[in-house]
Amino acid sequence: MSGAMASKTYGTLPAEKRREMTGLEFVQGLVEGRVPLNTIAKILNYDVTEAAAGRVVITGRPDDTHLNPAGTVHGGLSATLLDSCMGLAIWSTLDKGSSQTTLEFKISLVRPITVETGRIKAEGIVLNRGRRIGTAQGRVTDLQGRLLAHGTTTCLIFDS
Repeated sequence: MSGAMASKTYGTLPAEKRREMTGLEFVQGLVEGRVPLNTIAKILNYDVTEAAAGRVVITGRPDDTHLNPAGTVHGGLSATLLDSCMGLAIWSTLDKGSSQTTLEFKISLVRPITVETGRIKAEGIVLNRGRRIGTAQGRVTDLQGRLLAHGTTTCLIFDS
């Protein structure tokens, strides 16, 4: 875990508090520790580390708890990181009182990830944000910038 991650809390922000924040305020709150990270971030050892309007970065370090039967990191880790960074990128564009949920996402696993891969980064960037639908793309890379996985998402935007 990163040093910043150790000081963060985990849980779910009550809906009434989320409604009082813009999407960018919410996502920046995750980065800064003012908003609790979801509990799966603790379980899978990742952190939301950067947020700007339309762009979110998540970092993590795969370990032996993420392995599949073949001894490589399970593709579900990449799927979770991509779903999270792409969805949060869309969330970062929302007004107060709005929320989003994933309608569908697709990922491609390009290279195997192992414990030796070390820290990985998932970056989500909004492609299009309409009134009801948002789309984003995401990339998972290692510290050398090698592409490990990539994906796209479509999210439904709604009043919360």
